[in-house]
Amino acid sequence: MTTGNFPDVPQVPGIDLDFKPRDYFTSRVLGFALPSDIKGQARRNLARGLAGAGSEIPPKLLAAELGEEDRRGWGAIHPALMGGEYLPRVARGAVEIARVSIRSVTADQISVRARRTPAGIAYSIVDEYGTRYRVKPRVRPAPLSMRELVDVMDECDGWFGIAMGPAVRALEGHSDPESVRDFVRVESDFYPQLQAYYDARLEQFFAEYAAEMAAQKAAQDG
Repeated sequence: MTTGNFPDVPQVPGIDLDFKPRDYFTSRVLGFALPSDIKGQARRNLARGLAGAGSEIPPKLLAAELGEEDRRGWGAIHPALMGGEYLPRVARGAVEIARVSIRSVTADQISVRARRTPAGIAYSIVDEYGTRYRVKPRVRPAPLSMRELVDVMDECDGWFGIAMGPAVRALEGHSDPESVRDFVRVESDFYPQLQAYYDARLEQFFAEYAAEMAAQKAAQDG
C-alpha cells in the first residue's frame, strides 16, 4: 500500500528498504552480461553454478533466449526446465530488475523489468501467460528504492502480489506448510537484499499459517 509518496510495506529487521541502485543500464551500455539476461531459470542457475566453480560455460547456457527446437529439447528432459524460456523477449534498452521463481510443474517465472525511455524509466511486469499486471505510475524519473520495488511487486495484481500470492495459492489444499515452504524464490541482480527480504516474509507467513492450523486442530481435539 502506498501512503502519499511513501510506500508502506512490511519491515524486516536488517533489511535496508531505502536502498536504491545508482543505475540499471551501465552494464548494458558497456556490453557486460548479467545473469538476469538469461531468460531460462534453469540455464541461469546452471551458468551461475559453473561460473562459481570456475568452469567453462557452454554458449547455449549463456544465450539470452533459445530457439524453439532447443526449448523443446529442454522441455523434453523435464517440464521445469522450460521455466522462463517462454517469457516475452526483453525489449531493447530494458533489463530485468527482479525475478520471481515458482516451484510449479513448469517452474513458472515472473519478471520485473525497467526500460529507459525519453520520459524516464518505464517499469513493467510480465509472465509466460500474458497476465496483465498493474504498475502505477508506470514511468518514473529514477531507479526504484527497494521499498518502492516491494510496493510495486505487492500491489501489481490487486491481491497478495507476485511474490506472496503464489505461496498463498500453494497452501490451498495443503494442510502442511512444510510441503510448500520453498515454493517461491525471489532474486535480483540490482537489489542484493531482495531475496532475503522475501525469504523472511515468506517464513513468517508459513509460521503464522502453521500456528493457526495447530490452534484449529487443538480446538477440534479439545
